[in-house]
Amino acid sequence: MNPSKLPYNYNELQPWISETTMNIHFGKHYTTYLSNLNKLIQGTELEQEDLCSIVKKSEGAILNNAAQVWNHEFYFYQFVLPADNKPGGKLLESIEKQFGSFDYFKIEFSSAALSIFGSGWAWLSKDGDGKLLITKESNAGTPLRQFHLTPLLCFDVWEHAYYLDYQNRRADYIAALWNILNWEHIEKRFMSAGLLARM
Repeated sequence: MNPSKLPYNYNELQPWISETTMNIHFGKHYTTYLSNLNKLIQGTELEQEDLCSIVKKSEGAILNNAAQVWNHEFYFYQFVLPADNKPGGKLLESIEKQFGSFDYFKIEFSSAALSIFGSGWAWLSKDGDGKLLITKESNAGTPLRQFHLTPLLCFDVWEHAYYLDYQNRRADYIAALWNILNWEHIEKRFMSAGLLARM
């Protein structure tokens, strides 16, 4: 399985995410998960499967590494500079209907990300009826394993995602991410039934 190629350079998310963090987070952590996964599936029936299928079908060490590869690709592909301040179209309509306002949604989602104990991920997904759900996952958890959910947006709250830039100030890191979200890309996820992180 080949590594993802980002649609931006490591220095383009500054000052919100530093080039140093990108070098460590994407260049080291992500690539290590991918390398581990390739070694673990070599010679198994999963070797010919796509990443989504591996996440859904595997357990143990293979699942942990596959889910982290998928989660990280999903996370990194949702960023862009310059970014819009808020979504539009059907996604915004759905957020406002579900949460009352976009600002209140940001509070709810940020609170979920801040409240995760230890390492994990905060997710916005839609279910089969189009309802939006905020969920929290520990470690390598992902809503991709819940077949009725389509992931739309995620915040990585493993310490390696933010410690070099924000130390123990997770709240500051979470606040920063709202400045670099590619809402056009996230809306494409919302409008699509597909689950590819690299859409």
